[in-house]
Amino acid sequence: MTAPLDVLAIAAHRDDVEQTCGGTLLKMARRGARTGILDLTQGELGSRGSAESRATEAADAARILQVAWREALDIADGRVENNYSNRIKIARVIREQRPRVVILPYWKGRHPDHYTCATLGYEACFLAGLKRLGHTPATQDIDPFTVHVLRELAPHRPFKIVYATLYYDVRPTFVVDITAEFQAKLESIYAYKEQYADQAAGGKDFPAHAEIRERVASMAHFYGMMAGVKYGEPFFQKEVGLVDDLRLIPVQSI
Repeated sequence: MTAPLDVLAIAAHRDDVEQTCGGTLLKMARRGARTGILDLTQGELGSRGSAESRATEAADAARILQVAWREALDIADGRVENNYSNRIKIARVIREQRPRVVILPYWKGRHPDHYTCATLGYEACFLAGLKRLGHTPATQDIDPFTVHVLRELAPHRPFKIVYATLYYDVRPTFVVDITAEFQAKLESIYAYKEQYADQAAGGKDFPAHAEIRERVASMAHFYGMMAGVKYGEPFFQKEVGLVDDLRLIPVQSI
């Protein structure tokens, strides 16, 4: 059995993580943490490229971000639904990889796959901690391999779930300083060559290649300024933060 993941980012599509929290994953990896990415779909509905080419590009991006583990599930692109079957698929990964922290997309946004992933991922994390999951008739319609894995592995729930908010305009709970990781984050996005190369297909939905750096930098700079750094990635947590020493709270007030 491999070592547990310290941080697992779950997203609907390959390239979502790179855009929303790629710098944070790299920063954690550089500090010795074991990081991972779970993409829920293969990206077969993408306007550009194919599921096969997207898989190759995702592997390239993972290497840039120094990710230790990456997998894509077979949930239908454009049909990320919060149903029991999909929750079980993610719960299997949670038990296998045993992450301490899970990053999910924010639960509001333009793309239904994105905001559904937030609730789906949270409920899967809860299911993964149920001792009898895989041992009841409720899993009779689930594929035998997944049921076998669930039965063999111990229950597990992440200690912390946070939400990457870059896709939605909400004031973040905290910002991660990715100034040192910004260039690599950008390169991980550029790894999706078929996605972001200049072409007619999807031209209304994708920026011109020459504009990508400016767009990514503008967003990172905006959130960085909130925390007094050059570049940042925004996150939201549902829980109240705990402070032990007022003298150590970061970010200057005035």
